[in-house]
Amino acid sequence: MPEAGTYVPPVGEYAFLLREAFGADVVARATAGALSAEDAGDALEAAGEFAAQVFAPLDRVGDEVGAQLVDGNVVTPTGFSAAYKSFAESGWVSASVAEDAGGDGLPGSVTAALSEFWNASNAAFALCPALSHGAIRALQANGTEELRATYLPKLVSGEWTGTMNLTEPQAGSDLGAVRTMARDNGDGSWAVTGQKIFITWGDHDVADNIIHLVLARTEGAPEGHRGLSLFVVPKFSLDANGNPGERNSVVTVGLEHKLGIHASPTCVLQFEGSTGYLVGELHHGLTGMFVMMNEARVGIGVQGLGVADRAYQRAYSYAHTRLQGAVIGLPEGTPIAGHPDVRRLLLSMSSRISAMRAFSVLVGDVHDRAGEDGNAALAEFFVPILKSWLTEQAVHVSSDAVQVHGGMGFIEETGAAQHFRDSRILPIYEGTTAIQSNDLVGRKVLRDGGKTVARVFEMIREQLTALTATGDAVAARLAERTERAVVAAERATQEILGFGASPRDAFAVSVPFQEMLATLVGGWMHATIVNAVLAHPELSEEDTRRLTEADFYSAHHLAQVHALAETVAAGEIGA
Repeated sequence: MPEAGTYVPPVGEYAFLLREAFGADVVARATAGALSAEDAGDALEAAGEFAAQVFAPLDRVGDEVGAQLVDGNVVTPTGFSAAYKSFAESGWVSASVAEDAGGDGLPGSVTAALSEFWNASNAAFALCPALSHGAIRALQANGTEELRATYLPKLVSGEWTGTMNLTEPQAGSDLGAVRTMARDNGDGSWAVTGQKIFITWGDHDVADNIIHLVLARTEGAPEGHRGLSLFVVPKFSLDANGNPGERNSVVTVGLEHKLGIHASPTCVLQFEGSTGYLVGELHHGLTGMFVMMNEARVGIGVQGLGVADRAYQRAYSYAHTRLQGAVIGLPEGTPIAGHPDVRRLLLSMSSRISAMRAFSVLVGDVHDRAGEDGNAALAEFFVPILKSWLTEQAVHVSSDAVQVHGGMGFIEETGAAQHFRDSRILPIYEGTTAIQSNDLVGRKVLRDGGKTVARVFEMIREQLTALTATGDAVAARLAERTERAVVAAERATQEILGFGASPRDAFAVSVPFQEMLATLVGGWMHATIVNAVLAHPELSEEDTRRLTEADFYSAHHLAQVHALAETVAAGEIGA
């Protein structure tokens, strides 16, 4: 049992998921045998140790002190700069970068685990390398050979960090309203002028340079989304040797005062004719930016998983040490974890976390094998579900963690409140839950006539057939409940497809539809886990826990699929 406030990385859970849960060593399958789950296990052990010993101790001070703007420069809390340098020098930035960009090329199923560790141990800190990964992906996919040679090596090594600059005071999710301008200097560079807000890690003192990717409009460009271009704008211009030189005209105007993630500097940046360079084709900025945004959406989904697990670990520790009241049917001195409702809360939390963790590995694996028949469509289909489900559940789980603590959960000294505060931004940034659901319904269900979602239902039923064949009582209940949930989801999908002539109906219930599919996916993940568990000749203590979580999830959470299906069928009401 972890002590309150400490972080224990779930290395063993990932060993099970990577080696067994999906019927194969998914690491070996994704890398054609070049790397195995056992090899990845060594990396995860080291990453978990780093997360627990370096990042986690800074989580509290980061929340209490936060980032500060001093004389126009952002100063991070004591210990952050040294921790980041150790992180980069240990190779953790490059570990998750593709080989063609100069990284180690760990598969997505493994980088999902790394991302959980970083975010669970210190969500505010983890955002810094996460943004760099997105910038690397965008430059690798769309930058010229010269731009890649100039910026990628230092970004991949972690010596420099990257940012994503989209939002403006008048342009939040509606990027067509962006007004930042870029004017051609006539020498291959551009002068970028405008203000960007909500820029995560937009300024800091942990790395030698910050490479901003900025969405801007050019003179004479079409209005709306079609007139946007993407530019790379460094904080410090580079000298003849490619090293940071004079300060580019990027000014940190202010820091946002936020509900949570206080150590992550959320900046207001003013670009005052800043020197930048075009990334990709003129007026095709969203093409480059969406590469970065999709990377961020998966990453933020896993950030939700990390925050949820950290909140659960804290609640679990508290519940197993706190004595309060007589516990029904158990001896005197039993801690509150023995109370039926506290046990229900803890199982509710852990059963959702286990399902979300398995799904994050599945999504990473599907992305790793996107070139295989049909996997590209599946990979795209899963992104909005992963982002919305894991982030919304982070809010619910961290709220439940406060509830387990009782009144002490509302007091800052226990640490439970921080995770609740930190989690609340997750369903908002990198595309709100509604944006994800509109994408799911509009682009992933209506556009292909429901073919991809029908394939997902088939994949679920394959697991249910295997469950039924085991003859196990838990497996039988899980299979029966999940099958009924699939039938309800199929019915709701037909309702969505029937709304094709009335798009307001479809989009009015897109969030409940997405929540319904995500909840069903959780049942699918538990079916996958149980099938792997029952293949063991003898059940371990961890196996017994997995069976209990699956039984609980199917009884307490899958039941919600039926209610959500009814909501979907109603369409828009009262318009």
